[in-house]
Amino acid sequence: MLLDKKLHDRTAFDCGVPALNNYLQRQATQDVEKRAAVVYVAVVEPPVIVGYYSLSQYSIELARLPETVTKRLTRYPVVSATLLGRLAISVGLRHQRLGETLLFDALRRSLAQSAHIASAGVVVDAKDEHATTFYIKYGFLPIVDADHRLFLPMQTIQQMF
Repeated sequence: MLLDKKLHDRTAFDCGVPALNNYLQRQATQDVEKRAAVVYVAVVEPPVIVGYYSLSQYSIELARLPETVTKRLTRYPVVSATLLGRLAISVGLRHQRLGETLLFDALRRSLAQSAHIASAGVVVDAKDEHATTFYIKYGFLPIVDADHRLFLPMQTIQQMF
């Protein structure tokens, strides 16, 4: 569901990564209000947030994508994409596949939106090596000259669903 600052308690959320906690607690509602990102939350019982992710529009230079991807895309110097800006789950719910559930929800939404606003794929900035491994497991590909920045072509997402 969409983050609602009146309904959801952001202060109690803890994923173990201070930057991701701080984003939800201090920045997410501002990003939503300013239309910089849309934030979706997973809740067990409102108002308790157990996970979240953010989506926004993005553009990426074609030359930074792997050649296996670029040969299927238009030859514009820059292509549109969807940015999965953040994805985090509560420490207490690790190893219960909530991260996978949130990722698939984000990919489904991205695919659906790409029918209305063009997007060549989903870009994610993994926070560390562990997160990078998580995304690669689902088919994300490294972006040239960008540590932990990954790309999943929309065509691959479409095949997933």
